[in-house]
Amino acid sequence: MTVRILYFAYFRERAGRASEDVSPPGDVTTVAQLMAWLAARGEGREKAFADAALVRVAVNQNYVKMDHPIKPGDEVAFFPPVTGGATGGGAA
Repeated sequence: MTVRILYFAYFRERAGRASEDVSPPGDVTTVAQLMAWLAARGEGREKAFADAALVRVAVNQNYVKMDHPIKPGDEVAFFPPVTGGATGGGAA
């Protein structure tokens, strides 16, 4: 199974790359398992995924939870939480 990984913001900085194609073992079937497998590969990924609470994930451009299944050909994007701005009035 080959999966396309996209890293954004500090994930890209820590992983040292913007993207990569990976072939995880067959027992990696969810986003959480993929993230753990990537972290175990080192090269800065372990730092990128050290706090799962700070990881947001999209599979094929749809936000998903960590238990979301992955399948061959998926595009999995990792990015930090996004904060919203003020509504109805803007900055003073």
